[in-house]
Amino acid sequence: MLFKWRASKNAAPSKTRGEQAEDRALHYLQQRGLNLLERNYRVAAGPHARAGEVDLIMRDSDGTTVFVEVRARADASHGGAAASVSATKQRRLVYAARHYLLRLATPPPCRFDVVAIEGEAIEWLQAAFDAP
Repeated sequence: MLFKWRASKNAAPSKTRGEQAEDRALHYLQQRGLNLLERNYRVAAGPHARAGEVDLIMRDSDGTTVFVEVRARADASHGGAAASVSATKQRRLVYAARHYLLRLATPPPCRFDVVAIEGEAIEWLQAAFDAP
């Protein structure tokens, strides 16, 4: 008998899981007073590559523009969600953020936050890293 593997109804492709994590992070941050400016801001490096992407660009109540990286993991094994924001990923975020800021006449104060989702837990790391 031939068996055909079929994903369960609860299994979601990684893009969908990423979108769900971003939805959760957005809702979490909005409940804490941040307002969405832009979602999935991408800067292309070439016809088939991305130089950088920011998951969420938010404005804090004090006027600070917040560039948010959302990371989700099923659990904290292998260092967890926050630890997965590598130096390379940070450089790409900074690159995209600088590109975004070039559109503005007067750049506002900014920071880079990480929202780490592990299972059902959400951790908001404000000013998680600095731009070099």
